[in-house]
Amino acid sequence: MNNALFKTVISRSEMISCALCKDAPCTKACGKMDPAGILRSIWFENEKGAAARLPESMPCTLCAAPCEKSCVRAGEVPVKKLMERLYGEVKPVLDMDAPEHEDRLKTELCGIPMENPFLLSSSVVASTYDMCDRAFEAGWGGVSFKTICSFDIHEASPRYAALSGDNGNIIGFKNIEQLSDHSVAENMEIFRRLKEKHPTKFILASIMGQNEEEWEELARLCGENGADAVELNFSCPNMMEDGLGSDIGQVPELVERFTRAAKRGTKIPVLAKLTPNVAVMSPAAEAAKRGGADGIAAINTIKSLIGVNPHTYVTAPAVHGRSAVGGYSGKAVKPIALRFIAEMGQNPAIKGLHISAMGGIESWMDALEFILLGANSLQVTTAVMQYGYRIIDDLKAGLNYYLAEKGFKSVQDAVGLALDSVSDSTDVIERDTVIFPKFLREMCIGCGRCEISCADGGHQAIRLNEERQPLFDGKKCVGCHLCVLVCPQKAIISGGKRFTKVH
Repeated sequence: MNNALFKTVISRSEMISCALCKDAPCTKACGKMDPAGILRSIWFENEKGAAARLPESMPCTLCAAPCEKSCVRAGEVPVKKLMERLYGEVKPVLDMDAPEHEDRLKTELCGIPMENPFLLSSSVVASTYDMCDRAFEAGWGGVSFKTICSFDIHEASPRYAALSGDNGNIIGFKNIEQLSDHSVAENMEIFRRLKEKHPTKFILASIMGQNEEEWEELARLCGENGADAVELNFSCPNMMEDGLGSDIGQVPELVERFTRAAKRGTKIPVLAKLTPNVAVMSPAAEAAKRGGADGIAAINTIKSLIGVNPHTYVTAPAVHGRSAVGGYSGKAVKPIALRFIAEMGQNPAIKGLHISAMGGIESWMDALEFILLGANSLQVTTAVMQYGYRIIDDLKAGLNYYLAEKGFKSVQDAVGLALDSVSDSTDVIERDTVIFPKFLREMCIGCGRCEISCADGGHQAIRLNEERQPLFDGKKCVGCHLCVLVCPQKAIISGGKRFTKVH
């Protein structure tokens, strides 16, 4: 990435005070464009899409910025400055205008057409007719409906906890929520109504049975009442009693047996949703294929605990003085999810199975990473719980722009392109070249974070001079790039001089 292009990337940190309001006052105050929508695009890494849809002439130059005055955090969000940066730095270097259509996003799930690869994953965000209806109206390609079962479900209160980053935003999310609390008959009625109103949308019916007969019967009912495919929940960490949920996903023999049972009950495609609470996922995935599965869905949430109250000694969420291990999701689990999806994508024994991926997807860039590692469709929950169904706008726009920019004709053109770069062993990594960091002096604020980290966590190759500018010692630097990661200004990048070690 060259310096000019690097400077055009506007990051979430530059608008971190933005509350991403509903019916945002800034847009109501502007009257000339939609600053709230543009800010949301920046938040979700779609600054190119935001710049591409700006008016040709900039209306902000002589504007008194009523958008900033009307903001619910007046004076904290530099709306005008961000608009000026989009006009001055991003828009002039765009390679193309915004695509005129979304045909590139059209795809399929086990041979069934989808308008785009984005589904709500099986959870509270896809648990009622009204919610799924609104999601479809917003532009989601499909839903994986909250897991249907014949059990008597009684939820706890509260049932969520979260891990926040330095800026207060949720990066990790824990739930102790269970399955759909509607009856099987009520959920079948929801499917019929949804399919009648939205015949082109994809309904993936998540189910969980207690024995072979229930898996078979639930699969049959879903197929007869409008579901396009069935997703077998072998992975819910909150349903572990009597060998349910993730206990099944940890035993390949059970995965195979219950997959085969579900296949007996229906002719529509069947996906096995597998647990990440294993060392490797391939044994369960291969068992699902032997049982007749048409695809794999992964990952479900990771067994977790969040926080311990120092006064009550109870972890969160505390329910009448007790808590439990629950499922962890959100941005923090994405690296783990990517690892499992890559494992599935590289496994020749399950080649040909559809891979529906989830685990920390917030932006189109997150989604693309899963696609590049072998995913054919994407599922989202935690980001929707935080930001709403509206995130589909930037998921679609960002991915569509990228595909057009790359000259790809469809999502499938990008599937698996990164798999050849992934290895289970670090022995394949080339270790004779050192790449120095590159310091962007005009962006440096002299905070000294690079020196601190290099001194105490690196190789003592950076020190500040009297002007608080970093001085770099190439004789000590080993090219670890810790300084690149810790710089709060992003004023240090990779791509400096390189040399080959002499052994």
